[in-house]
Amino acid sequence: MKLIYDVEDKPKGGQLIVFALQQMLAILAATIAVPVIIGNGLTPAAAMFGAGVGTLVYVAFTKKKSPVFLGSSFAFIGSMAAAFAGGVSMQLGMLGLIIGAAAAGLVYVVISMLIKAVGVDWLGRLMPPVVIGPTVAIIGLSLAGNAIGDLQKSDVTDAAGSNYTAIVCGLITLAVTMLCSTFGKKLMRLIPFVLGILAGYAAAAVFTLIGDAAGIEALKIVDFSVFEKVMFPDGTVTAGSFVKVPDLVFIQGFKGLGELTGGYLATILVAYVPVALVVFAEHVADHKNLSSVIGRDLLRDPGLSRTLLGDGIGSMAGAFFGGCPNTTYGESVGCVAITRNASVKTIITASIGCIIFSFITPFVAFIDSIPACVMGGVCVALYGFIAVSGLKMLKEVDLDDNCNLFTASVILIAGIGGLSLSFGSVTLTEIAAALILGILTNTMLSGKKNKK
Repeated sequence: MKLIYDVEDKPKGGQLIVFALQQMLAILAATIAVPVIIGNGLTPAAAMFGAGVGTLVYVAFTKKKSPVFLGSSFAFIGSMAAAFAGGVSMQLGMLGLIIGAAAAGLVYVVISMLIKAVGVDWLGRLMPPVVIGPTVAIIGLSLAGNAIGDLQKSDVTDAAGSNYTAIVCGLITLAVTMLCSTFGKKLMRLIPFVLGILAGYAAAAVFTLIGDAAGIEALKIVDFSVFEKVMFPDGTVTAGSFVKVPDLVFIQGFKGLGELTGGYLATILVAYVPVALVVFAEHVADHKNLSSVIGRDLLRDPGLSRTLLGDGIGSMAGAFFGGCPNTTYGESVGCVAITRNASVKTIITASIGCIIFSFITPFVAFIDSIPACVMGGVCVALYGFIAVSGLKMLKEVDLDDNCNLFTASVILIAGIGGLSLSFGSVTLTEIAAALILGILTNTMLSGKKNKK
């Protein structure tokens, strides 16, 4: 794929701002979903702040060579919930989030040191294209259900079955995104997601206004009450209605130091550390995928040791401020692939924008108000690109060889079928389970081949 903007390129001022906004829109819906799911005092604004800081840390450790945004990791939702289990205070729970993320980040630091000492050649032998390709495809395919589920969802009505108005809005978003990316000229071709989301939001807003006026529930898509809840929580207009310092986690977390016990600390470590080991496999797959998009092997330059350090320490920083451990986002990789804009300057600007906009209450409310169906339309394209980029890695693989055929088959079926394993509070995700099964299959079947 020929990039329009390569990793070191810097788009012009106005374009850079718009490109950064596109990256933000691509990742923010998922990023703010994690604190909403966890609750207990976590806020979308703080998660935005943490994601911005975590990404800047990642960019620094990777020497500005890896164009990807870090957002709230869904893999740690169970771990985060464990921090508040048993009726602990909000302050102690916030402290637990910081400690847990630090422990998970240290796992990455240790692995990074080992890789620095022994190199990455072993990784190529353990995870050749026949293993990594289908695994990357699974990252996209495993999210297909989320995209289609959101595509059918209204943020207002909760009717059973599909909401056809929501589907129309999602498909408008998808259509505008595809048309702009394929036929758009100059800037339009570089910001298909911004234009797609705005078109879908506008359509959803029109349907909602008609639904309100005519009393037709099925036409109501956008929950405009979000603006009131976020901007005017007590029913009055204040300075905080427009500009407000996010509720940063460390402020409350440090108040819980006096409640910290050895038993609680052990609970946090057990909840976070094993998950970090599982997410390592996804980290490798994400960076292999990004490498194929930008035409550079990130596992060699800046090196897997640096990407791990950036991810691990960036995750610590993100949780310190926002409570959510961060991870590289497939939505961001998909955005790079579709727009062919791999400029790290765009990622840096988006990170700074995330930090600044976390203080702007109307912007936080707007992001929160984007209907699920609109983001579902965008994600059909984003997740599809991730899946296809993984399958493209199989182009040079000889699938007439039974070893390769069975390896790819096992990964695809295990991942699409949703094979996951739970060990107490630790869950081996379908991606990690499929990858491990693929590695075992390839190792077992390639043994005879290697003896020839």
